[in-house]
Amino acid sequence: MPDILTLTLNPALDIATEAPEVVPGPKLRCAAPQVDPGGGGINVSRAIRNVGGGSRALVSVGGPTGARLMDLLLAEGIDAVALPAPGDTRQSLSVTDAGTGKQFRFVMPGPRWAEEDAERFLADAEALAPKDGLVVLSGSQPPGLAPDFPHRLNTRLAPLGVRLIVDTSGPPLEAVAAGGARPVAVLRMDQEEAEALAGEPLPTARAAGDFAASLCERGVAEMVILARGAEGAVFAQSGATPMACSNADVPVASKVGAGDSFVGGFTLALARGLPPAEAVRHGNAAASAAVMTKATELCRQEDVARCLPLCVLSPLA
Repeated sequence: MPDILTLTLNPALDIATEAPEVVPGPKLRCAAPQVDPGGGGINVSRAIRNVGGGSRALVSVGGPTGARLMDLLLAEGIDAVALPAPGDTRQSLSVTDAGTGKQFRFVMPGPRWAEEDAERFLADAEALAPKDGLVVLSGSQPPGLAPDFPHRLNTRLAPLGVRLIVDTSGPPLEAVAAGGARPVAVLRMDQEEAEALAGEPLPTARAAGDFAASLCERGVAEMVILARGAEGAVFAQSGATPMACSNADVPVASKVGAGDSFVGGFTLALARGLPPAEAVRHGNAAASAAVMTKATELCRQEDVARCLPLCVLSPLA
């Protein structure tokens, strides 16, 4: 099985709690917090571990918060490698209103990077990347890092035969979608991000699939996946008919971590040699399982197994 390396440029210590009611003004008396290591690549590695696989995580961390985050990763059995960040690791907070079930999420920006920080991370990623394996770049970029970082990473990894999976947002996503010298292996985004790139609504699965196919045709990525919330996902591959995959119909406890669980389940399935379409089905099962868990907890293996038969592939007519 090819090795998997996940990259987290801007991790966070995720703090989740609950209050009887979330209203402005009075002090809100919260429940005991649940604290987890967070950030796109970290959560992908945790999801991979949860469904019975393994990966290595390269994580940029700094200060006491970063040290605590690494301790939590090691306690969970994640093979994590720390790269010193140019400042303290950020924290994020999610508070659930117990009365309504609504969740309020507060996300901090993280330390500002300089060019030397980017170059150091690229060098470490190149050194740790598994030859002919999979590298996952997931999550937001820290302030100061140029939007073309995914393209720079893809170029550095090319001689190793690495397949790069990208799940990012904002200007870095726009830079990837604009195309580069070498297509990334997989580009994933959500509905809102896809519509922003397309410059128009994508109201149907077919419209989303056609947009994904257009990105493949332009050489942006070999495979493009668009998450469409509870509906599931649509995806396109170069030279193939776009397809859809449904999610399992499950009760929703928290949507936190669903996207990262998808990437974890999808990446592990690819690493095990499953076809890309079947890997999407495993990703959807992991995402469906993740929304069944509370707070920042990710997918559980037994839930993924139950959800997998309910995630159905179909061509987009």
